[in-house]
Amino acid sequence: MAKAARLFLGLDSSTQGLKAVAVDDALKIVHESSVNFDADLPAFRTQGGVHRGADGLTVTTPPILWVTAMDLLFERLQRESFPFAAVAAISASGQQHGSVYWKKGAQKRLKALRPDRTLREQLEAVFAVTESPVWMDSSTTAECRAREAALGGAQAVANVTGSRAYERFTGNQIAKIAREQAAAYEATERISLVSSFIATLLMGDYAPIDLSDGSGMNLLDIRRKAWDSRALKVTAPGLAERLGEPVPSHVVAGRIGPQFRRRYGFAPECAVITASGDNPCSLAGLALRRPGDIAISLGTSDTLFAALSDPKPSGREGHLFVNPIDPAGYMALICYKNGSLTREAVRQAVRAENWNAFGALVARTAPGNGGRIGFYIREPEITPPILKAGTFRFGPEGEPVSEFSPEVEARAVLEGQFLSMRLHASAVGIAPATILATGGASVNPAVLRVMADVFGVPVFRGDVPNSAALGAAYRACHGWRCAEKKAFVPFAEVVAAVPGATKAADPDAAAHAVYTQSLLKYAELEKRVTACI
Repeated sequence: MAKAARLFLGLDSSTQGLKAVAVDDALKIVHESSVNFDADLPAFRTQGGVHRGADGLTVTTPPILWVTAMDLLFERLQRESFPFAAVAAISASGQQHGSVYWKKGAQKRLKALRPDRTLREQLEAVFAVTESPVWMDSSTTAECRAREAALGGAQAVANVTGSRAYERFTGNQIAKIAREQAAAYEATERISLVSSFIATLLMGDYAPIDLSDGSGMNLLDIRRKAWDSRALKVTAPGLAERLGEPVPSHVVAGRIGPQFRRRYGFAPECAVITASGDNPCSLAGLALRRPGDIAISLGTSDTLFAALSDPKPSGREGHLFVNPIDPAGYMALICYKNGSLTREAVRQAVRAENWNAFGALVARTAPGNGGRIGFYIREPEITPPILKAGTFRFGPEGEPVSEFSPEVEARAVLEGQFLSMRLHASAVGIAPATILATGGASVNPAVLRVMADVFGVPVFRGDVPNSAALGAAYRACHGWRCAEKKAFVPFAEVVAAVPGATKAADPDAAAHAVYTQSLLKYAELEKRVTACI
């Protein structure tokens, strides 16, 4: 394969669709294609890519939908004259926490896939569970409480697996299926995550679960990098053999399967690099190269990603995973429900007609807001857990107040959000050196100014659309280069050609000192808010 023609393909099976992004040797995007589950596959009657149960808690997607989407995506790539033969390596991203249950005999069917028939035609009857639980499912509270009780409490679970027991985490989903659908579980030969499921289809054989995506299961010992025997035991019988052994994210899982070679024209030597979750792949797509690099995605919900070397698991908040691009490192993930929609609601409340006007209001107040602090909980919050919505304002002496002036309100919502991020990031071992701000609100100078001053580090701005699919493509290149060298290659070397983001704000030392002082007060007030709800 000529070096100039070499491509790396990344797939992302997200909640709502399946995307493909191809990059060349210089990691420049050369092709993109996608399938939307609702619009392109209406026969499955999904809404937002999922089926919702009558209980309001159960959320699933049929795995045969994902199979059908693979057929459609590759047919589209073929019609678009995509050069399959130039692909040196392919990897995948999958929505974290979703799981697929292969019926006994499925591996034999996978190995016998024929190129003259679609995947759907051949795999319609190979699933022991026909509705896969996905990350939105919150029906496993009983299993979560049982896990924590059996293993010594929330902090004990977090110390081993990186997170307390979460309803959407795969181990708890498996436990529920083993309890409620015992016959289906007994008929299960293999359990895949969505990521390893996509890799399995590509290979025509079971693909392993990677250590990073596997960290989102409440089953993996993130320090030993192996399944935890106690966690497996409290989940379901015979689970270890159904999961297979987890592997590092950069290893070659296998070669592209005969069905894809003959149907689409992939080269026989095309490597399938072990797939990972959408959050780990986004870390790769944002090119967070080393500990201290963090990204804050300012969207409908705000998400903080970070690479770190010394994790501090919390039994209350945040998630710690094995790092998908550094097998000796870790990644942290902290989610907030109250992101851009909350900021927008405050902008409207203070009658700022646009974000420039909002920024002008913020500029009329000094960093620290004269000691005034606000908590804006428009939706029940994840970090910290706050189940009741409401706005909570406190004056300079920590006294509750009913309202702020417009300029104080505008600054308070920004300061409150970023003080919370700083507080909870430090709780899990994140010590930022730089911040990459992404998402819609990252274009707002007032937002980035407060962010830089609160954290005390430079803020860069960069929009990275489809970061999970792009990260899968970057990881395909990374894994291929590791295999070529027969040794681990630092991810930073692989993505060195990726253009850096634009610096948007440097911190003001005096303002940062004010926020450091404010952080203690913020932490005490947060305890009061969470305790009284």
